Amino acid sequence: MRLPDGFLSYCNEWEEKIGAFIEFAPPSADNSGAAGSSGALPGSGALAGLPFAVKDNIAVKGFSLTCGSKLLEHFRSPYTATAVRKLQDAGALVIGKTNLDEFGMGSSTDNSALKKTSNPWDTRRVPGGSSGGSAAAVAAGIVPFALGTDTGGSVREPAAFCGVVGLKPTYGAVSRFGLVAYASSLECAGVLSDTVARCRAVFSVMRGRDPMDETTLDPPPDAPSLSDGPLEKGNAASGKGVIGVLSPEAVARALSGGGDLDAAARAAVLEDEVRRGFLTACERFSGLGYTLIDVDIPGLKYGVPAYYTIATAEASANLARFDSVRYGARPEKAENAGELVDRAREEGFGAEVKLRILLGTFVLRSGFQDRYYLRAQRIRAGIKGSFEAILGGANPLCGAVLMPVFPTRAFGRGPGSLSAFAQKAADLYTCCANLAGLPALSFPASVEGGLPVGVQLLGRAFAEGTLLDIAEDYENRHPFPHPPGYRAFWR
Repeated sequence: MRLPDGFLSYCNEWEEKIGAFIEFAPPSADNSGAAGSSGALPGSGALAGLPFAVKDNIAVKGFSLTCGSKLLEHFRSPYTATAVRKLQDAGALVIGKTNLDEFGMGSSTDNSALKKTSNPWDTRRVPGGSSGGSAAAVAAGIVPFALGTDTGGSVREPAAFCGVVGLKPTYGAVSRFGLVAYASSLECAGVLSDTVARCRAVFSVMRGRDPMDETTLDPPPDAPSLSDGPLEKGNAASGKGVIGVLSPEAVARALSGGGDLDAAARAAVLEDEVRRGFLTACERFSGLGYTLIDVDIPGLKYGVPAYYTIATAEASANLARFDSVRYGARPEKAENAGELVDRAREEGFGAEVKLRILLGTFVLRSGFQDRYYLRAQRIRAGIKGSFEAILGGANPLCGAVLMPVFPTRAFGRGPGSLSAFAQKAADLYTCCANLAGLPALSFPASVEGGLPVGVQLLGRAFAEGTLLDIAEDYENRHPFPHPPGYRAFWR
């Protein structure tokens, strides 16, 4: 069976421009497992025969598992992650591993040690991170969906930058077996896709308890169905059809008070185009019949400090295994075991990874745990409680919370681009979902100034079905945009 006409040349042209893949292995034209002219392989189900890409920190047997690091540049995975295996069992086909910020640490994918990935909408701009390669591949139409990982926004931010759908599931909804750990209590495997319906189909296959991951759970009996249609409107008594809005004004109130967080507050201010896109989303939801109410998140301004304290602490422990003895490339010469480890990490780790390991080691030192790490965990519990007060209980205020994803659209490189500090401070809008373990869905709201602007919906635990219903309702009335040159090969 043959591939769709022009598919391989289309992929190669886009890949040359955007560099989304670390390893790209589409089926050959004479491969009996290749896609047919209709864009589907033999089989049944929504995913049968669809190609997909996998972020290169998720294991796929026989493919690379570099994590975007020189230390693992030549490492091949000996097994397949549970989430990937489930999709393969449903008939989907892995055609490549995508670029990422090294070990998932970054907001641009420019922290990859192996290659540079660009945004399909404007190749002078970043695709976002750390799942930038996956987002770029979907936005360009090379694959209809891809897997990423989300530790503090690493699926949703690149989805917003590239104009695609990005789902961060409830913590424990999808197995992390086969995912190279960065911050184990925060991260999860997520979906980037061209449509909400595709995201729904992929997630419905991936989710569920896995005996290889003791943190996983099946959805509870009262979890919203993934097969339902858009929400009924106007039933404010049950919270169904009511969307809470974390407005720019609410964020400004949360960040007020001065002190050490002034700089972070300035970095979180929405640029004009993002504000317009967010207000457009609010107006369109009102036009669809949803009731919008303003909400506040107490403790929001402490989200980023708490997130980076916890994430770096867990990273310092998780990355200790990369010592070139058990994992990682070995230096050519070392006089003893200590020098072997030191040289391997010096040569193999990039600057951002070293910084986060050092920060994590610092906050876990004796005498500093109470001061930083345990305080961050208390803030985390407070933020989770704030969301539960809005979304949980017998009479929730709303069915979902609408928030910005990032203060800017996709930013450029070089002088005038966002500083490393500003990129971290901008995680304010995304990291709280990870701290609380809640599902969040990013999708394109509009195009402003030639670039997509994304918004996100947060819901209660295991309420992915609610978020998908709301976003699909939006997409049905306001179809999602595509970059110039995009061609749809997959139904």
